[in-house]
Amino acid sequence: MNASPSIIVLDASLSGESAGPRADAILSGAPRALAANQYAEPRGEFYCGSWSASPGRWRVSYTEHEFCVILAGRVRIESRDGARLEFGSGDAFVVPAGFEGTWEVLEPCRKWYAVYEPKV
Repeated sequence: MNASPSIIVLDASLSGESAGPRADAILSGAPRALAANQYAEPRGEFYCGSWSASPGRWRVSYTEHEFCVILAGRVRIESRDGARLEFGSGDAFVVPAGFEGTWEVLEPCRKWYAVYEPKV
């Protein structure tokens, strides 16, 4: 008999591993980001954890759907068509697959993320 799946408790204090952004995507600043992926289902289509970054602005192009909850700091996200939103501690939002624009960390930031990217 197989064991039941266990609850995964996420830990925002984990330091994580380097998580970009790529040098060719940076538009301003010298952002450094860390991600601590804390759960991934076996197919690799869904994963979640914590992310932190220092100030800077870079281009993004999403192939995945990402749910975010800002734990600390402030970010600004701008779409290619110029729509601009700012988020701070306690704010939650979804970045859908296909979104293109910029991500800017205005104040050192930490967030929870949950990503879904179906395998084709």
